[in-house]
Amino acid sequence: MTRSLKKGPYIDEKLLKKVKNLKPGAQTMIKTWSRVCTIVPEMVGFTFGVHNGKEHIPVYITEDMVGHKLGEFAPSTKFGRHGGKMQREQEQKAAVKEVENLKSS
Repeated sequence: MTRSLKKGPYIDEKLLKKVKNLKPGAQTMIKTWSRVCTIVPEMVGFTFGVHNGKEHIPVYITEDMVGHKLGEFAPSTKFGRHGGKMQREQEQKAAVKEVENLKSS
């Protein structure tokens, strides 16, 4: 569910204050636990360390990211894989083909 248009986007005030105190293009990583914070144009060009529950993932902010949330760029879960027995068989066949291609090269 999205946030009300009347309220506007959620932007962490402390985070915005840190961004304004730094010069653009600074090599400093700004650590944050605020994954729900919306990316605003003032954040473009900075690197944020977004916490994923275990560590801080470095995220460099570009113009394309404006309007998205910080948490979208730091996955908090590790993807295993889909499928079961059939998927394993397909992966084994693909691995065998890859080895054959390497031998013939």
